[in-house]
Amino acid sequence: MACALAATLIFASSGTLAQTLEKPKVSIAVGGKNLFYYLPLTVAEQLGYFKDEGLQVEISDFAGGSKALQALVGGSADVVSGAFEHTIDMQVKGQNITAFVLQGRAPQIVLGVSTKNLPNYKSLQDLKGKKIGVTAPGSSTNMLASFVLAKAGIKPGDVSYIGVGTSAGALSAVRSGQIDAIANLDPAITMLQQKNDIKVIVDTRTMKDTLDVFGGPMPAATLYASGAFIKKNPNTTQALTNAMVKALKWIQTAGPDDIVKVVPESYMLGDRALYTAAFLKVKEAYSPDGKIPDEGAQTALKALQAYDPKIAGKTIDLTRTYTNDFVRKANDKQR
Repeated sequence: MACALAATLIFASSGTLAQTLEKPKVSIAVGGKNLFYYLPLTVAEQLGYFKDEGLQVEISDFAGGSKALQALVGGSADVVSGAFEHTIDMQVKGQNITAFVLQGRAPQIVLGVSTKNLPNYKSLQDLKGKKIGVTAPGSSTNMLASFVLAKAGIKPGDVSYIGVGTSAGALSAVRSGQIDAIANLDPAITMLQQKNDIKVIVDTRTMKDTLDVFGGPMPAATLYASGAFIKKNPNTTQALTNAMVKALKWIQTAGPDDIVKVVPESYMLGDRALYTAAFLKVKEAYSPDGKIPDEGAQTALKALQAYDPKIAGKTIDLTRTYTNDFVRKANDKQR
């Protein structure tokens, strides 16, 4: 009897009794774990916040967000650390995917043109017929580039999107002249800027720039899962959210030196000073509480509708793309 009772209860590190975890072992897929875009996930992992919640989390890293999404759809991942827009896109495809905690309130994605291939760049029209490097086709970097080009009257088919990954591969693709422009994130973007390899033409690393580009708040990285997973595993979903909200609050007070002590050395791509400088550029992009703003979901939908006819012609139920129920409880716990 005592063994059975012990098997159904789990103790959190705070010493308080937590609710039973339906699935203590959780697999999370992510596309570019080294990116600042996913820093809250790394913080939660490295500082033991998942373990504090009684979770055993296995994180699998993929070349881009679309690849991580494929892992979820294919059944090899329970949860994705990925862009909010995927929840909308998947609803159009008949799949219920729900985001339950926000990591970033600004996308942090930068579109830059190669100073080597396009030294005389003047406007977005110069990108017609060119090759644009993205983390992976269909990922949030691809979405941003398509949205920006659509506003200039350029259709997705007018350019070629090439997957270049998120770190060394992205740097090499620009410097070798394989691509004419790149949509990517820090730390890679700051490294390319420092060496004058690119000219930045669109920047969403700050709240102001994000509002200028999208016309409203744009939710970025989230944790999302199938609606069925969340319904079946509410306590596990809550535990994941608790860990992520704790990480978000830690980031709010962290300085560059704190960050470099937490992240793996490989994330810094051989330049610690530049890595810390890049962190300061994106720090305000992180959500302070994990809540997904209602107007943010509307902004994301409008952005997708601007260039994707499959979404423009569909009725989307945004209430099914996200929930703040778990975040509200996590913030109450943090008080």
